[in-house]
Amino acid sequence: MAKLRTLSILLSLLVPAHATRSPDCGGILTPSGLSYFAEVSKPHAETILRQDLMASTVPDLLHVSPKPSRNQVNSVTVAELTLTLVPDAGLRLSIDVDLGITPAPSTTKVMRLSILSDLHVEMNPEGNLEMVTSACKTSLEEMQSTEEMESKSSSSDVEKDINVDKICLEVSKLLLLPNERLMSLTAQFPVTPSCQVQYLPLAAPMFSEQGITISLQTTFQVVGMAIPLPVSPVPFSMPEPATSSPSHLTLAFSEHFYTSLFFALEMAGAFNMTIPSPLTTATMAQKITQMGSLFQEDLPVTLQATFRSTPRVVLEEGKAALKLFLTVHVGAGSPAFQNFLSVNVDMTAGLLLSVADTRMMISAAGIEEVELSLAASDVGPVPAALLEELFLPTIRAEVPAQMNVVLSEGIFLPHISSFTYTDVNVVIHKDYVLVPCNLKLQVRPGEQTTMS
Repeated sequence: MAKLRTLSILLSLLVPAHATRSPDCGGILTPSGLSYFAEVSKPHAETILRQDLMASTVPDLLHVSPKPSRNQVNSVTVAELTLTLVPDAGLRLSIDVDLGITPAPSTTKVMRLSILSDLHVEMNPEGNLEMVTSACKTSLEEMQSTEEMESKSSSSDVEKDINVDKICLEVSKLLLLPNERLMSLTAQFPVTPSCQVQYLPLAAPMFSEQGITISLQTTFQVVGMAIPLPVSPVPFSMPEPATSSPSHLTLAFSEHFYTSLFFALEMAGAFNMTIPSPLTTATMAQKITQMGSLFQEDLPVTLQATFRSTPRVVLEEGKAALKLFLTVHVGAGSPAFQNFLSVNVDMTAGLLLSVADTRMMISAAGIEEVELSLAASDVGPVPAALLEELFLPTIRAEVPAQMNVVLSEGIFLPHISSFTYTDVNVVIHKDYVLVPCNLKLQVRPGEQTTMS
């Protein structure tokens, strides 16, 4: 606990007054993803319209009429709901609703209510994205009637009864709670017990024929405080989307995003490693004679590894690598650890990337390169070849294994509540990673698909 308090004070001194705001990841929601969101919003829209238009809420939506039975809505069916992109502007929502109306006892007719609305997304003062209605209009047309002689004025009578302004005022709620979903994008997610990640939009999304593009900045908190991240040497911009991607969504992550993740975990102390060794002071004394004068009894040798420089992720076409810069302190004794040798270790490990649900799973694979050099010694000079003979097998096996324990839970990707990712593909390019995937609405036990 004392260590966490000390770290908290240190972090408060490191945080700059004005952090640089630049994107390191983002996503593109494609037209097919927009169509999927419209599809899953359709049952929700039908439920909301039933609640608003049918008998229980008729007084709110129909003007007071001297005839209690006049134009009672007894059925609501959403025939079609579509969302289309309007480049450089926003979205167009189109809903066709079939209303079963009873204008008089034993008389029914079906009328088509058409709702056409233009929507756009703004960033509110709190930094959250918000869907706003910029234009809306409705029309009503009679489809069929049980009355043989129906007056043309009946449509206009119903149109007068239905409060069009009420429908247009809250038209965005007919989608699957877009503002609640957009707000969930900026939630904090745990990486380790003392480290959290958060994705912050830097501006309102861009709308184009290819889809909706959003740029995000990743921030990390350690013991509840935001930490200053290394400055990216190259500003990141979202790659140009494929002209006709079959996926609902393509996420993009810069090389800097991954380096920042490892920096945050290092700041949280997650990679401070204690590594057991098969060596003892006696077996080491056979190779290093000065060991015998330091230890009178045979003790197990332990390695303590810390980072002397921030880990760095390097992305090339088709592969990812993690470069580690460690100092390994070699010592014996417990609880009083006596360090008698320090070794600098520079190593490169392959990185494996995959996605499970809404998490990016990261693991260190085989060691590709490793170099050991003497940093400090209380037992005289030790040649590099001997350092490798004594410590390399243990370091090669234990460092990736212990790092993978820390990484085993993965890191939450940017996502909105109640949606998960399926049909995922991870494509590694030079300097960035693309994750094309499909969306899937998750209905948890006890939760209605309408989310009402």
